[in-house]
Amino acid sequence: MTSADILRETQKTGDFTRLLESIPYAGYIGLQCDRFGDDLIFRLPRKDSNLGNPMLPAIHGGVIGGFMEVSAATYLMMSQDTFRMPKIVDFSLDYLRAGLDRETYAECHLTRQGNRVANVMISAWQKSRNEPIATARAHFLLEK
Repeated sequence: MTSADILRETQKTGDFTRLLESIPYAGYIGLQCDRFGDDLIFRLPRKDSNLGNPMLPAIHGGVIGGFMEVSAATYLMMSQDTFRMPKIVDFSLDYLRAGLDRETYAECHLTRQGNRVANVMISAWQKSRNEPIATARAHFLLEK
């Protein structure tokens, strides 16, 4: 099955399993996605191998960044009218508080999409959307 076939199936059924399985890092960290109407909420389940500081315990900062980047790319793929694979150009991440050893969520918003470039804002939280653990901006190059 091609990438375009997987994207079409995901858009049609709303089941992200096959799409996320096709992204090795998403499978490694346990990334999951749920659709609520037009909104996508990405989930990073609690997983011991995602910890960076077992003394707190806290999720590794690289895992948080990777979770947010893959979430943004997946969100962008799902929001496109055509099946173009985005390529990351720039990713700016602000850590706001420790990501403790619990389920983490992310939500993405497309702030601009042109013919060649798209900008996505990402917010990650644990207990409350009003208290994000990190925010990020991602710029993607869209291939034709």
